[in-house]
Amino acid sequence: MFETPTGINDSRALISGASVFDGQTRHTDAVLEVVDGRIGAVTDKKQFFGEPMYELPAGSLIVPGFVDLQVNGGGGVLFNNDTTVSAIRRICEAHRQFGTTAVLVTLITDTAERTEAAIAAGVAAYKQNVPGFAGLHLEGPHLSLKRKGTHFADLIRPMSEDDLQRLLGAARELPRLVVTLAPESVTRDQVRRLVHGGVVVSLGHSDTDIETAQAYAEAGATLVTHLFNAMSPLQHREPGLVGAALATDALSCGLIADGHHVHPVAIRLALDAKRKPGKIFLVTDAMSCVGTSEQQFVLNGRTIFRSEGRLALEDGTLAGADTDMLSSVLFMRNKVGLPLEEALRMASIYPAEAGSLPGYGRLCAGDRADFLVLNKRLEIVASVIAGQWLRHDGLPE
Repeated sequence: MFETPTGINDSRALISGASVFDGQTRHTDAVLEVVDGRIGAVTDKKQFFGEPMYELPAGSLIVPGFVDLQVNGGGGVLFNNDTTVSAIRRICEAHRQFGTTAVLVTLITDTAERTEAAIAAGVAAYKQNVPGFAGLHLEGPHLSLKRKGTHFADLIRPMSEDDLQRLLGAARELPRLVVTLAPESVTRDQVRRLVHGGVVVSLGHSDTDIETAQAYAEAGATLVTHLFNAMSPLQHREPGLVGAALATDALSCGLIADGHHVHPVAIRLALDAKRKPGKIFLVTDAMSCVGTSEQQFVLNGRTIFRSEGRLALEDGTLAGADTDMLSSVLFMRNKVGLPLEEALRMASIYPAEAGSLPGYGRLCAGDRADFLVLNKRLEIVASVIAGQWLRHDGLPE
């Protein structure tokens, strides 16, 4: 599967000829040192004078691998329909070609039995060190019926003690677990217990008011799932979950940047309004069709149709997204008007920080050697996970 270019040693490599964006700063005429799957240094060539180096083509750009906290499927596989290690591997492989080197594979609202199977597959994938797998995201089933979106209403329910214990057990065995829930179906005490047990709690699919949302943030929730979508909107007398997401500095927000879920003007306004240190970061919310030509698929017995970059049920309800992370980065640069470096941060260091994934999303000494090589046209020519190269196009031997 991996095609390490000639001249790169398995244990140590010096890579030159490219600019290196480390997640915060762009270094020109730099050398990237990789040692045993981690970053050794990003420094001046003079530090390694006389040592053999692997030279990238002129104009190349090295950037941190993308981190996606919400991926339902890819490569023809939908996790709800195939809760196995092989499905996780296929999903991670499908998104790697678009620059995502760390994936939280996501299960949409389903039965308790399917949730248990998903957790078991995630634990097994972690033990098998599946490249790109960084954990699970369980989106539901403890949501609001009013803001259910494409989630199957018959499966939405309040969180029970059994549900809570299942999640706490999963958090102990997985590298990372994110759970999307709504205040309508989960108590603040349950949120406190989840957070204390290592679960990252995200508010979403909720019609809650701003006061309640902020109270749940005080209880430990730190994320908001796909900002603007499936949540109480910002209105002048009731700011809703959107208002809470933007005005609460403890909350970071996932954003689907595909031109269908959120208008570019709304994205720009949200970016300007967001209180720090919480950030807005990119997610794809991708479904099985990403990386394939399939035009429809089934979720919970209902057919989802693909048309012109949009996924929807027969009644028009949006059902996940038909996008990838590189396309999302380019959308933020070309349609929203962000500098490339900030768009890259929204796909790497910001989600890594929001998802409590230390060592991901940046290229500093000691971090994972997860990075991309881009050409002058911002096309991916190679992706690297823990120092293991996968060539896509255009690298010299």
